[in-house]
Amino acid sequence: MAENKKVLIIGGGMSGLTAAIEAAEAGNNAVIVEKTPFLGGRVAQLNKYFPKLCPPNCGLEINFKRMKNNADVTFYTLAEVEKISGEEGNYDVTIKVKPRYVNDKCVGCNACSEACPVEMPNEFNFGLDKTKAAYIAHNQAFPFTYVIDDRHCKGASCAKCVDACKYDAIKLDMKPETVNLNVGAIVLATGWDLYDTSRLDILGAGKIQNVVTNMQMERIASPNGPTAGKILRPSDGKEVKNIAFVQCAGSRDENHLPYCSFICCMASLKQATYLREQYPDSKAQIFYIDIRTPGRYEQFYWKVKDDPNVTLTKGKVAKITEDPSTKDVTVEAEDIIAGKKIKAKFDMVVLAAGMVPSTKNSKISDDISYTPDGFVVPSSLKKGIYAVGTLKSPVDVAKSVQDATGVAIKSIQSARRSK
Repeated sequence: MAENKKVLIIGGGMSGLTAAIEAAEAGNNAVIVEKTPFLGGRVAQLNKYFPKLCPPNCGLEINFKRMKNNADVTFYTLAEVEKISGEEGNYDVTIKVKPRYVNDKCVGCNACSEACPVEMPNEFNFGLDKTKAAYIAHNQAFPFTYVIDDRHCKGASCAKCVDACKYDAIKLDMKPETVNLNVGAIVLATGWDLYDTSRLDILGAGKIQNVVTNMQMERIASPNGPTAGKILRPSDGKEVKNIAFVQCAGSRDENHLPYCSFICCMASLKQATYLREQYPDSKAQIFYIDIRTPGRYEQFYWKVKDDPNVTLTKGKVAKITEDPSTKDVTVEAEDIIAGKKIKAKFDMVVLAAGMVPSTKNSKISDDISYTPDGFVVPSSLKKGIYAVGTLKSPVDVAKSVQDATGVAIKSIQSARRSK
């Protein structure tokens, strides 16, 4: 197939996977460039996602199977785009691929990880536990190939992983590579990052151990998370029976994120059900400015609201403190409807942190225009370059997939407009 029929997808999350597979199944070569060692993006870190409240591996596994069965989809992990030039139907792209230090002989036996003496914060679990410098993100990671983190690995001076591997799969002398591609269209699908809640001093993020973010809560509740799905608080492993959710943690605030991140209310309502289902005697209190559950999600809101052990309190949280002896967390807030201030103690607090486009801190290309908040301005994109999902505005998984499917059609059209 001609080179100009290729579609480049920057980002291997749910949006990027969808765009790549749809383009490939229509007869075009699709190339995914993903900066992390594994595909799946933020969705892979969720416990359950809307609208069906099913584990993310359901949707991801289907897409990975479609990829395996389609030779027109190729991908580079640990890779980033360094340069883009050209025009619709004829873009030249330079990609820098970092070494994985593990080749395709890897069978996923875990011997390298067992032998590795170096521990590091587990980024997949948002620092809630540790992993080895030779690791695989989770039990259904794709590709299911170990990676060695060169930020922590001691290299040849240690090499215990090399000695432990029976398959000659570890090569500590791997070098970075440069890949040059000519593509007809480019899809920007680099996804989103969680807002840095450490900037929210009054909410205790990063200082109080039992104050966690909404994404950390997803990992705590996940079967492949740090506590194997048991909702336990980080400080002492105690079962969480009384939990608070703080909405708009930094969002809708001109000093932090001036916009609504769309998914946070639904995420907290969903996470309240995690706790209620696991511990029938548990209680949850949600502090909110406004509860936003658009469209078909309204029914889910009423379902949670009708639970007598879930309390919804309209009012902003003014302060969160910790009892140094018990590690319990006290929330001070206003109750607008009752017209009073309240002070309540909880086992754990979850901050509903907002969604920040990855382009806020890492621009894809200098000739792309961005809003002050980092979102791509679609009208500024050159013909043949398309942004999808959360790069344009905060959206949920379902809307991201719909958007990526539409963009796949547009990218196919652009790829066939060769000059």
